[in-house]
Amino acid sequence: MNEMAFRVTSNDGTTIAYDRKGSGPAVILVGGALDEGVENAPLAPALAEHFTVYNYARRGRGASGFTEPYAVEREIEDLDALIAEAGGSAHLFGASSGGALALEAAAAGSAIDTIAVWEVPYAVGDDIRQRFEEYVADTRRAFDAGRDEEVLELFMRLSGASDDNIAARKAAGKQTAHWAHSVALAPTLVHDSVFVNRYQLPADRLATVTQPVLVTTGGPITVPYMAGLPSDFFDRAADELADLLPHAQRETLEGPDHVVDPQTVGPLLLRFFSEH
Repeated sequence: MNEMAFRVTSNDGTTIAYDRKGSGPAVILVGGALDEGVENAPLAPALAEHFTVYNYARRGRGASGFTEPYAVEREIEDLDALIAEAGGSAHLFGASSGGALALEAAAAGSAIDTIAVWEVPYAVGDDIRQRFEEYVADTRRAFDAGRDEEVLELFMRLSGASDDNIAARKAAGKQTAHWAHSVALAPTLVHDSVFVNRYQLPADRLATVTQPVLVTTGGPITVPYMAGLPSDFFDRAADELADLLPHAQRETLEGPDHVVDPQTVGPLLLRFFSEH
C-alpha cells in the first residue's frame, strides 16, 4: 500500500488520501485501474521543480475511503476537493482510465487549466466492441455475487492473460500478498467501467471540453500482459480523442510500457503544462 501523508474530505464525507511535492502551479495526478497512486508517484519528482504535484489515491483505493453507492459524480467531487485544496485550479494528468476521469471532470465543469492523458482505454472498433460488452456484463455479475477474485481474473483475461499465466501470477502474488492486495482493489474495476462509459468514447460530452488537452500514447502494444488487445488499441482511442476534442495536441512516445515512464513522459508534461 502506498502510504500518503495528507487527507482531504470530499463532498459526501469520504476521506481522500494524497501526497504533495514541489512548488508552483498545481498538477494533480489521476491514477488508472488497480492503481492507488503508486504508478504515478515517480512522475512527482520529474515535475516538482516547477509545479506543486498532488498524487492521490482514488476512492476505494489505498488509504482513501469509499462511500456507497458508487457514482461518477462522486469521483469528480473528489477531484474538485483536491483542486480546492490546491488553490482553486489545477492542471491534470490522467493515466489510462484516470485520463477518462480527468476528461469527464472537465466536461462537468471542474476548474481545470489543462489536461494531459496517457493511453485512455476506450474500446474503438467493431472488432472489439462485443468483447468489451461481455467483459462489463461478466464483471458486474461477479461483483454483485461478491466474487472479487473473479473480477480481477476477468480483467486479466480481457488484456490477454491465459489461464496458465493467471495461475502463475496468482501463485507468485500469494508469496508476497500482492495477489490479495490486487483482489482488494478489484471492485474499482467495476467502478472504472461506469465512468469509462462501458469503454465507449462519450463523444457528445467530450466535445464540450474547452481546455487544451495533450493526448499521448506509447505506440503499438508490445508488452506480453496486453497481448490480447489489438496492437493499436490505445492509438485508436487517442486518434479519435484528438479529432474530437476542440483543442487537442496528439503525441506518440515510442517505447514506454503502459505504466508511465517518468523519464519519457515527464519532460513532455513539463513543456505542455508550462506553455499553458
